[in-house]
Amino acid sequence: MNPTVSIAVILTVLQAAHCQMIKDLSACLLGQSLRVDCRYENKTSNPLTYEFSITKDNRKHVIHSTISVSENVYRSRANVTMHKNLVCLYLQSFTTSDEGVYMCELKATNDYTGNQIKNITVIKDKLEKCAGFSLLIQNTSWLLLLLLSLPLLQAVDFVSL
Repeated sequence: MNPTVSIAVILTVLQAAHCQMIKDLSACLLGQSLRVDCRYENKTSNPLTYEFSITKDNRKHVIHSTISVSENVYRSRANVTMHKNLVCLYLQSFTTSDEGVYMCELKATNDYTGNQIKNITVIKDKLEKCAGFSLLIQNTSWLLLLLLSLPLLQAVDFVSL
C-alpha cells in the first residue's frame, strides 16, 4: 500500500473518532412539562440521530427517537427540538408516574466509535423550574447584543428625564 494512502486512511479514521460528545444532561420543569436538555459537542457536519428514553421498574421505555420506535404511551406527549449543540426533549403533562432515569443517546452518521449516552435521575419534587432565559444563553450572540445595548437603553432613559 502506498505510504501516502496509508496516512490518509489513518487521518480519516482519527477524524471520524469521537465525532460528538455529550457534555451535559439536565432536566427542569417548564410549566407542567418536563424539559430534558442534552448538550453536546459535535466535531462533524454529519447528521445527528438521537434517542430519549426512561428506565422505570428495570425496563427501558423509548420516549422519542430517530434511532428506534417510540412507545405509544409517550408519542402524543413528547416533542424534541434541536438547536446548535443542543437536543431538547419536552414531555407534556409530567407527573410523578413519569419519574425515573432519563437517558439521552446520540450518534453521528458514519461515526463508528459508538453512541454517546448520558443518564439523569428525574424526581418531580426535586426539579427546578427552567430558567427564563436559558435558551438565550445558548446563543451567545443574543446575550452579547443585550449586554452591548444596555448603555444605549440607559442613555435613552436619561434623555427622557
